[in-house]
Amino acid sequence: MIHPQAVVDPQAEIGADVDIGPFSVIGPEVVIGAGTWIGPHAVIQGPTRIGRNNKVFQFASLGEVPQDLKFGGERTLLEIGDRNVFREYCTVHRGTAGGGGVTRIGNDNLFMAYVHIAHDCRIADHTVFANCASLAGHVEIGNHAVLGGFTGIHQFCRVGDHCMTGAATVAVQDIPPYVLAAGNGAQPYGINVTGLRRRGFSTEAIHTLKRAYKILYKSGLRLEEAITKIEELVPEHPELDVLARFLRVEGRGIIR
Repeated sequence: MIHPQAVVDPQAEIGADVDIGPFSVIGPEVVIGAGTWIGPHAVIQGPTRIGRNNKVFQFASLGEVPQDLKFGGERTLLEIGDRNVFREYCTVHRGTAGGGGVTRIGNDNLFMAYVHIAHDCRIADHTVFANCASLAGHVEIGNHAVLGGFTGIHQFCRVGDHCMTGAATVAVQDIPPYVLAAGNGAQPYGINVTGLRRRGFSTEAIHTLKRAYKILYKSGLRLEEAITKIEELVPEHPELDVLARFLRVEGRGIIR
């Protein structure tokens, strides 16, 4: 399953049924889980741990050193879960000592061609990154988030669960869960209704999320007042708990 023209370091750990194409390079301290497919001309450097049944297409680069001038060669890590797809020319870098030391990707994510994930990012599960979407360092992406093509996310920003961004969106602040965002800089444009319906949210739950969106963005309340009002609804509408907890985390502020 390893092509004779692939270069695999003896210190790499290759699981059962792993397929590695010609001219790919697998460095030392790389662990690749069972059933993973590595196409031709891919490069994976370590320390990197890759789970089961992933697909890495040609010319992708995983686990390379971060593009951070503070990086001094420290031992840092890239962790990738199961069933992820990295299309052509994706780049994913290891963490930095100052950012926790780990770049972490969950399960069942799709990264289309030319996606870039910088050092110390955290990506949850079931996300979709369209072509050329890029994350600066220390970015957090929630479950089921969808980033449109050429989206750029500023360092230390968060993108919440079930968000969606339009093409060429540039976000320099956090995007709360469930929100549609677009523009440079990103502005909110309502709730991601289509995505929520596809994921089984009920009509009632979507109506509640629309109500919370109006409290946050249309009521004229200060942010603290809006958060308090949303929190008061959580006992009867538990789907708002994700939003309320997100808003309570101090960071770069939210798009408004």
